[in-house]
Amino acid sequence: MASIAISSSMLSSPLKPLHFSNSKTTPRNNTRRGGLSIKAGLKISEGNGGLPKITLKSPSGSEAEIYLFGACVTSWKVPGGKDLLFVRPDAVFNGKKPISGGIPHCFPQFGPGRIQQHGFARNMNWSISKNSENNEEETTVKMELKDDSYSRSMWDYSFHALYKVTLGEKSLSTSLSIKNTDTKPFSFSSALHTYFGASVTGAKVKGLKGCKTLNKDPDPQNPLEGTEEREIVDFPGFVDCVYLNAPNKLTFENGLGDTITVENTNWSDAVLWNPHLQMEACYKDFVCVENAQIEDVQVDPERSWIAEQTIALS
Repeated sequence: MASIAISSSMLSSPLKPLHFSNSKTTPRNNTRRGGLSIKAGLKISEGNGGLPKITLKSPSGSEAEIYLFGACVTSWKVPGGKDLLFVRPDAVFNGKKPISGGIPHCFPQFGPGRIQQHGFARNMNWSISKNSENNEEETTVKMELKDDSYSRSMWDYSFHALYKVTLGEKSLSTSLSIKNTDTKPFSFSSALHTYFGASVTGAKVKGLKGCKTLNKDPDPQNPLEGTEEREIVDFPGFVDCVYLNAPNKLTFENGLGDTITVENTNWSDAVLWNPHLQMEACYKDFVCVENAQIEDVQVDPERSWIAEQTIALS
């Protein structure tokens, strides 16, 4: 694919979001090889639809791809090249519609509600923070999003979101920080809508027994309250279920021979989703195992809410 050269117009134009925040010069030890390499192991190039794409490569051979549009992680490959995430075949890379797959953001709203489905963070252009880094074992990028006229047209608050993605040998970690930069408190819900590649008939999740559930099958508008009684949760048909106060570690078997742990800090809930015949073209090839904050959390001015996730190949 073509490489992208950064120009002054790209720093200021909202139509060309590839820019660095609070930084007029590139860090030391930068190189240009087939794109913009900010540091060893981190490169920006042109992705699908001409959208700016970050590629992270660790010294161990793992790799991740992240689009600045939505700060959406679209690929996580472990050493050997196997991609453990899934992007739907109907995904659109046009800078207007959210990218369907990978790890999309849901902020400041999870699901339907007062504003658009899953909020606006997944269809806004994020920027790269100057404090991205790497070491002998991991490569990191930090992206940020601030309120603008578009976000304020739906949610009239000033905020600063900082999203850190760290690539390890067999792990991918994220940290999401939401700072209230307004003069009044605000409340929001959020989630990481993670799509894992899978064979749906063999996919299993362990660790949810005993959780209170909100089951959106058969009626998404009127979830059924219950308690998960199964040690192993599978995907025999349509699945759309919220698990309240979920444990901070789940084990996911993707039905393709891989076992992935899903750990978190401060994501209070979990969501399992597979659309079954609603997406007949691809439902057999993925399941979503999501960390979420279902109930609104309130953040006072100048305070922050932070949640972390680590997905790792066992």
